[in-house]
Amino acid sequence: MGQLHLLLAMLEELQEQLAVCNRCGLCQAVCPLFATTGREADVARGKLALLQGLAQALLADPGGVSERLQRCLLCGACAANCPSGVRVLEIFLRARAILSGYLGLSPWQKAVFRRLLAQPRLFHQLLALATKCQGFFLKPVDELLGSSCARFLSPLLSGRHVRPLAARPFHRQVPSFTGPAAPGQPTVGFFVGCLVDKFFPEVGQATLRVLQHHGVGLVLPPDQGCCGIPALSAGDLSAFSRLVRHHLKQWQDQSWDYLVTACATCTATIKTLWPILLPGATAAEKAALEHLAARTVDISQLLVDVVGILSPAAPATRPELQVTYHDPCHLKKSLGVARQPRALLRATPGVQVREMAEADICCGCGGSFNLQHYEISKAIGQRKVDHILASGADIVATGCPACMLQCVDLLSQRRAKVQVRHTIELYAAALS
Repeated sequence: MGQLHLLLAMLEELQEQLAVCNRCGLCQAVCPLFATTGREADVARGKLALLQGLAQALLADPGGVSERLQRCLLCGACAANCPSGVRVLEIFLRARAILSGYLGLSPWQKAVFRRLLAQPRLFHQLLALATKCQGFFLKPVDELLGSSCARFLSPLLSGRHVRPLAARPFHRQVPSFTGPAAPGQPTVGFFVGCLVDKFFPEVGQATLRVLQHHGVGLVLPPDQGCCGIPALSAGDLSAFSRLVRHHLKQWQDQSWDYLVTACATCTATIKTLWPILLPGATAAEKAALEHLAARTVDISQLLVDVVGILSPAAPATRPELQVTYHDPCHLKKSLGVARQPRALLRATPGVQVREMAEADICCGCGGSFNLQHYEISKAIGQRKVDHILASGADIVATGCPACMLQCVDLLSQRRAKVQVRHTIELYAAALS
């Protein structure tokens, strides 16, 4: 009965939010999925119209409604371009939760989200085992990009060029850390995130190196886990709530000024979704989450807007790297952060920034969308790769590990000699 009441309450709130949409269609012009498929049903307007009768649709064709809702990158382009201020991402996530509550999760989803992802220690142990075994299934194909492909036919890996799991995840390299701040500098908590931890620990190390160089105090608690967006995207509020409460306990008692991440998706999730989508949140939890969200920033924001960039001296003979920048959807569209990463790159000696065309169009990853609709994801990403190559850059930099995985895959398949790096890596390398 409690679950039913929760679903009914969410459905009522969803209907109130849907009333804001006036069906103007401006979302169509910016939807990367529609640009590829040409299907009106793939546009936010089409999905919102479908959701107007969600209560009836749940009885008539719940599976069909769920399938249409899953065909979304959750890139936020529609919300950023909406003149009525419709909170499209929140609506879609609430709708997915309602549908998952009504239809139930598949056995594999329950296993992945509730038994693994929602238990950080167990998740770490399983991925450590996978790291040891991945060599049997993957073979390197591109040393520059660090990509591999499947050794055998595999429904999941066939045709992909993947970035293997790191030999030592970041949480093994730095289980926990505390360090004092220099006079006049803030103290920050560092939220690592799954992809930085498991695939790009060098990004975590670069973040630590830069923070220490600038005298920023640091708090890094042990046993960090996922921000919860994969579970939330699948409509699993149970796993999402466990992860949010796990991290809330970790961070609420810490003495720090900002919570910083090097992952655009984690930043957007903590800042915009944790405070509003935690089911059954108490007044104290809501207040704590709002306080946490208000202090959560991307690493480039912290350095440019708070700490202040100190351009390090570079050798006069150092050749310039031609670097182009890709705007992660969750950083620019969800949070409006676009100036700061570029400022950080321009302050990096040896780097010349070359803007690509349509720098803020989606790369096509979309998290689980890439797993469920790989061919569409790949088709969307080809437009991004074309712009990267046309820029003539040696390196494409970005602030999202998921975007990095997508770019590695597609650039490797094109045999393009363009490196994929996080913005903070380039800045950290110049410091040394």
